[in-house]
Amino acid sequence: MTDKRTRQALIRDLIRRQPIETQDQLSELLAAMGIPVTQATVSRDIKELGLVKVPHGNSHYYALPEEAGLMQARDRLRRLLGEVLVSVTPAENLVVIKTVTAGAEVVSEAVDGLGWPEIVGTLAGENTVLVVVRSREEAPEVARRLEGLA
Repeated sequence: MTDKRTRQALIRDLIRRQPIETQDQLSELLAAMGIPVTQATVSRDIKELGLVKVPHGNSHYYALPEEAGLMQARDRLRRLLGEVLVSVTPAENLVVIKTVTAGAEVVSEAVDGLGWPEIVGTLAGENTVLVVVRSREEAPEVARRLEGLA
């Protein structure tokens, strides 16, 4: 029999490695690892770990509380960029994001919420966001990743 601490560590690892939509799916994965659990045990573990369901595409997946905010920020930015993005251009240690009129402020806030360590901060106008990146070497990669979210 696996103790609670070990089981919960395995649950955290599973949540980080793959999308898990239901308690049943989590129970099946644990059982496949030789750890049979009841629905009540899985439910209790989810509550104790503070797991939250976050939207991702057309589904919802369990996430650790410390990762849920980042997942939600990425999903929000993906939706926003799909609606308002005009262009993304690296320039020295900046990335310039052009949006439709009145789109820059919300995009700026969403970029700040990503928590990417390469990004120092953002500044928004009416239709332009300046993303300040730590170095000019990192700016093209940040621009590529931002475009990839759109």
